[in-house]
Amino acid sequence: MMHLWIIKEDFLSVLPRAYGKLLFLFLGLSLLILSQFIPSLKPNNNNQPRVAHEVAFFLAIYCISLGTGGHKPCLQSFGADQFDEDHREERKKKMSFFNLWSFTVCFAMLLGATVVVYVQDFVSWGVASLIITILMALTTIAFYAGRPFYRYKQPAGNPFRPILQVLVAAIRKRNLSCPSNPALLYEIPELEKSQGRLLSHTSGLRFLDKAAIIEEKYVEQRDNAWRLATVTRVEETKLVLNVVPIWLTSLTTGVCWAQASTLFVKQATTMNLKMTESFTLPPASLVSVAAIGVLISLPIYDRVIVPILRKVTGNERGISILRRISIGMTFSVIVMVAAALVEAKRLRIVGQRTMSVMWLIPQYLILGIANSFSLVGLQEYFYDQVPDSMRSIGMALYLSVIGVGNFLSSFLIIIVNHVTGKNGKSWIGKDINSSRLDRFYWMLAVINALDLCAFLFLASSYTYKTVQRTTMDTDGCNKSDGVETVAK
Repeated sequence: MMHLWIIKEDFLSVLPRAYGKLLFLFLGLSLLILSQFIPSLKPNNNNQPRVAHEVAFFLAIYCISLGTGGHKPCLQSFGADQFDEDHREERKKKMSFFNLWSFTVCFAMLLGATVVVYVQDFVSWGVASLIITILMALTTIAFYAGRPFYRYKQPAGNPFRPILQVLVAAIRKRNLSCPSNPALLYEIPELEKSQGRLLSHTSGLRFLDKAAIIEEKYVEQRDNAWRLATVTRVEETKLVLNVVPIWLTSLTTGVCWAQASTLFVKQATTMNLKMTESFTLPPASLVSVAAIGVLISLPIYDRVIVPILRKVTGNERGISILRRISIGMTFSVIVMVAAALVEAKRLRIVGQRTMSVMWLIPQYLILGIANSFSLVGLQEYFYDQVPDSMRSIGMALYLSVIGVGNFLSSFLIIIVNHVTGKNGKSWIGKDINSSRLDRFYWMLAVINALDLCAFLFLASSYTYKTVQRTTMDTDGCNKSDGVETVAK
């Protein structure tokens, strides 16, 4: 049972930043509504946009982007911080938090891709924006009302300063040799710890260990963090450096997800969208199938597979975070192969008959399953495997996987279109029926497969964060000291 205690902190930390970004989001949605209802901001009778309409519309989009990118990392890390990691049962619940978060987000996405799209198509865009804004206002009020019950963490100052101090201290001692016994490296006593949880020494990136070597001639400068760093600070720097290659190899996940709202939808516009005689499926609503895939697979994974794997492997998570991500990346390869096969079949029958949009359902479902492993796993990874003071930044790195993935997808499309267009027949032309999207999908499948190999290579030698923590029994009364690996 979660204890409702509050750690004293400066309130001007996580929540005010989240509230500020939520205001940007609300402002953007309000401008979007105004651009649809105020006559001077609406397009003219020929549906040609006025300058005022373009300014209001793009300003609204930028405000929404700024608000979304600002409040999501804060809220997600703040939500995970509500669980006490020194309490065994709460720690297990925390491992389900990201599954629950993603389940909720995908349920909202399902509503957005069905109900909101329906209102946009058959009522008006203005009414759809108004509904979203009202819901946004209600949820913000509900979030603010829970303020007295939240747990708060003590702000740790600039999280990049200790990393820079470790690098400077290591460079200053570059000519020294690392001791064979890590116990000789500098660390503050457990009873005097003031920098949060203590981390245990790991064998990777040994050069940085030099920052924690105690120099006899500088004993009086132990308080100088630019010359002597603790083992914990050194290990936090190692964590940040280890995150970089994982982030780079996870970008293809964002590239795959980008296809769901771009080229997959473009495919759908050329297919038979009639579900019944009276109902035609909007192409943009197909992304709801991916959401359904997540909604089905996440509860099965969290409530069925994980408990079984815990008994088999002895790992609290069932499987390690990176192994979960690699499973999702494997599904991403399967998604692109399925998309290529479907598109090749569609091109073969162009001019003979129109393929049903139901052929796209499998690739969307597999994409949803892939995301339940890879994207949710990346959330866990960027929250757990960064220094405790950088968890909001870690969640921002997760979001950047999706954002940068979209940019990379656009970049690939431009490059492929330019290169293949020289031969007179672009793979991704304006007319999709005369293009070769199937070859582009095969190319993405190969890129994802190669990236998966690189990711598996990194994962095989990856060293997880090891925390010196006090572990509580389920009743929260009994304690025992020890070192635990956060993720195996």
